[in-house]
Amino acid sequence: MDPLLRQVGDLLLDAIPTAVMFILLYFLYTVLVGNPLRRLLDERRERSEGAILRARADIAAAETKTQDYEQRLREARLAIFKAQEVRRQAAQRARAEAVAAAREAAQQQIREARAVIEQDMAAAHQSLQAESESLASDIIRTILKPVQAAGAAGGAA
Repeated sequence: MDPLLRQVGDLLLDAIPTAVMFILLYFLYTVLVGNPLRRLLDERRERSEGAILRARADIAAAETKTQDYEQRLREARLAIFKAQEVRRQAAQRARAEAVAAAREAAQQQIREARAVIEQDMAAAHQSLQAESESLASDIIRTILKPVQAAGAAGGAA
């Protein structure tokens, strides 16, 4: 077994420079490539996460602005509806006043027409009264004339 141990010892002795080279290579890789690469990846992650956070903040700000815009739009629509309602009520009042004025004017015309008709009726009544009296006296004269003529003829005979 002694030769076997010697071979293993020689193998280990020959492996020391390879192990030292491997450790040195690992150290150099870590210092020259690994750490800068890790920093670069960390920086990229921070940038991408920062961009994601900024994007989320921008989205939240946009949503806030959208809600504000929608609120102002609702308020503007409400103001327009209120203004329309005020104008509609004013138009209804003006229409009602115009109808009332037209109705009053029509009533005044009716009163004036009735007064004219009553005057015409009174004049016609007076005219008829005078004419009926004239006709009544003509009728009485006509009826009494033959009697008077007969009485005058009988008294003369």
